[in-house]
Amino acid sequence: MSDTDGKKPLGLGGGARPGSVKQSFSHGRTKNVVVETKRKKVVVPKPGAAAPAKGTGKAHLGDPSRRPAGISDAEMERRMAALRAAKAREVEEAAQREADEKAREEERERRRAEIEAKEREEREREEALRLKAEEEARKAREAELREKKKEEVRAKPAPKSETPADPAAAEAAAARAATKGVSATGPRKTDRDRDDRTPAADRDSRGKSKGGDGRRAGKLSLSEIEGEGGRQRSLAAMKRKQEKARQKAMGMGHKAEKQARDVQLPETIVVSELANRMAERAADVVKVLMKMGMMVTVNQTIDADTAELVIEEFGHHAVRVSDADVEQVIDTVEDKDEDLQPRPPIITIMGHVDHGKTSLLDAIRSTNVVSGEAGGITQHIGAYQVTTESGAVLTFLDTPGHAAFTSMRARGAQVTDIVVLVVAADDAVMPQTIEAINHAKAAKVPMIVAINKVDKPSANPQKVRTDLLQHEVVVEEMGGDVQTVEVSAKTRQGLDTLLEAIALQAEILELRANPNRAAQGAVIEAKLDVGRGPVATVLVQNGTLKKGDIFVVGEQWGKVRALINDKSERVEEAGPSVPVEVLGINGTPEAGDVLNVVETEAQAREIADYRIKAAKDKRAAAGAATTLEQLMAKAKADESVAELSVVVKADVQGSAEAIVQALEKIGNDEVRVRVIHSGVGAITESDVGLAEASQAPVIGFNVRANAPARAAASQKGVEIRYYSIIYDLVDDIKAAASGLLKNEVRENFIGYATIKEVFKVSGVGKVAGCLVTEGVARRSAGVRLLRDNVVIHEGTLKTLKRFKDEVKEVISGQECGMAFENYDDIRPGDVIEIFEREEVERSL
Repeated sequence: MSDTDGKKPLGLGGGARPGSVKQSFSHGRTKNVVVETKRKKVVVPKPGAAAPAKGTGKAHLGDPSRRPAGISDAEMERRMAALRAAKAREVEEAAQREADEKAREEERERRRAEIEAKEREEREREEALRLKAEEEARKAREAELREKKKEEVRAKPAPKSETPADPAAAEAAAARAATKGVSATGPRKTDRDRDDRTPAADRDSRGKSKGGDGRRAGKLSLSEIEGEGGRQRSLAAMKRKQEKARQKAMGMGHKAEKQARDVQLPETIVVSELANRMAERAADVVKVLMKMGMMVTVNQTIDADTAELVIEEFGHHAVRVSDADVEQVIDTVEDKDEDLQPRPPIITIMGHVDHGKTSLLDAIRSTNVVSGEAGGITQHIGAYQVTTESGAVLTFLDTPGHAAFTSMRARGAQVTDIVVLVVAADDAVMPQTIEAINHAKAAKVPMIVAINKVDKPSANPQKVRTDLLQHEVVVEEMGGDVQTVEVSAKTRQGLDTLLEAIALQAEILELRANPNRAAQGAVIEAKLDVGRGPVATVLVQNGTLKKGDIFVVGEQWGKVRALINDKSERVEEAGPSVPVEVLGINGTPEAGDVLNVVETEAQAREIADYRIKAAKDKRAAAGAATTLEQLMAKAKADESVAELSVVVKADVQGSAEAIVQALEKIGNDEVRVRVIHSGVGAITESDVGLAEASQAPVIGFNVRANAPARAAASQKGVEIRYYSIIYDLVDDIKAAASGLLKNEVRENFIGYATIKEVFKVSGVGKVAGCLVTEGVARRSAGVRLLRDNVVIHEGTLKTLKRFKDEVKEVISGQECGMAFENYDDIRPGDVIEIFEREEVERSL
């Protein structure tokens, strides 16, 4: 539709001006019609809609008569709902703004109140401190005034009639009078001293107030009590006062003065131990340390300087002691003669390998020990107790006979009373037999020679006796004092005679010990047992070791958890000369360490810590270089010496120690074996990690690697070798160390040549015309140029020619041409020495 059709626009009256009319359609329903005129837009509502209100330009939606035309009821409702929603939102936003403003105002008020409260508290605190200071000053002044008043009263002479002859009787009378309300020498005092409250100027020398009635001075009325305004004493308080006065009159009740002690103070000390040495409560010591700014507990360690301040705080005197003084608690006690009781003898079986030591002990014990040993040799020290048919109790130590166990045999000799030297009748005296004789002599113990294997046809006991003479062992048959017994472990021949000889020797020695004292013993063997932890075989030498005892052994300490004898039976205690297995150690001790029982865990821990520190310092000092020459020598030695590092794990401590000593003896100035770690127990993953870092193999002696260690070794390429016989281990390590030796280079002289003339050849340089005078000249050999028998050059040949041809060798009597590599200073008359080098493998 257009405005040029000649028709009137839709919805316009006859008086309307022509204009443009736009009509929009929405889903078939006609919306409002917008008529655009030259002046303005006119919105024509749909039929039935309310017309705009006059004067406002807005439709009165609630009035149907004024509703714009063309607006339906549904549309009107929708518009009304939108209007109400808009008004509701406006109201809600206004309310929200008002609430936010109110919350902000409350927050400001709260903060202002908090600041005011803090300021008020600060003022109150300052006021309280000021009042407290004033109160303390007032109390000090009052105390000073009271002291002055008392001095004045004491300074005034008292009448003789009022002073009792005996001061004690006077105090007792005063106490009795106090309970009845009458003073013995003056007016009665309440719990607050009435005389003190009365000014001194208002009292005369007899205690009566000036201007008052002297007759009522000793009486107290109810009104006066109420007028005091103070709390009166109870009957119990009066009884306590009377009892104190009575005790004071009798000379009792004086508080004991605090005793000043001399406190031994090491370099470090545990707080609880410090409290014990001062005889003070541990809580008080901790409180003093906290005041000093140290937050510690009773189980923590403090240094000596701090401990000295604490000791002085409590009024004691500190006595500084060295670290070594901590071992004074385990000093041996001198036993009285009446306390000593007979003890079983300790017999050590010694001798060469395969001379029948264990078999002989086996026959005595009527057991079969040797069958369970690897290679038929004893690898560990065994301790057993045997009761003979006569009732005598004997303690036997079985020591290994192999050369690697020298240190273990030495420990066996140190704890023994009698040495039984086993010598095979068919083999005579051997190297380990001589070594056993030396150990017995060093220990200064008597010896009994057991000539074993006399049942063999080749046995010759007399030869054994004769051979012993070479080592200053004179037997009884040859006029000496050493007993000899011919025995056979296989047929049990002579066993009774051997036991009688041992018993006779023990009677001569008169072995005695004191069982009623703190135990002391020697560790024969130690191992790490799965499930039981560290286990030590201890031979008690003095005292009685009981279950629950606290002990220190070497660098370890512990509490006896269980005692097991050689028959695998649990016992409650072990007396002198009794071997037992001890459980409850915090670590594996060294075989040969001494076990001492102490009183407290603190002492045991302190001693163990000191020994660990001392051992660490000793190792550091042994490997430290103190001078420049030592540093240079050590650096040079480290560069020139090749090392074979190994990690050693064994089943028991004695075997580990013996293996380490045997391996350290392998080597020379060029190669050495270095044991970077040794221990007891199974091979673990940490051992494999250490071996990988050091590029070393792991040696297991009678132990195996656990599953994680095997997996780690396979993954990291670490070699684990297992051994059960010690000399196989030593031989393999020796062969491996031999591989690190440099091959020996030997020179073989094969010929000599004399220079007759020197020629200059273009492109080659100087060429010597030579005559081979001795041997043969080879081009592949090394040569030296000698001038007046002095070596002036050593090198190789650049060319060797015979006439014009290059040849490999020239024999004696022939002429040849030689040219040196990178050397031209040759003269007629010089001698050329021809040699070959040969490398020869070396072994340890």
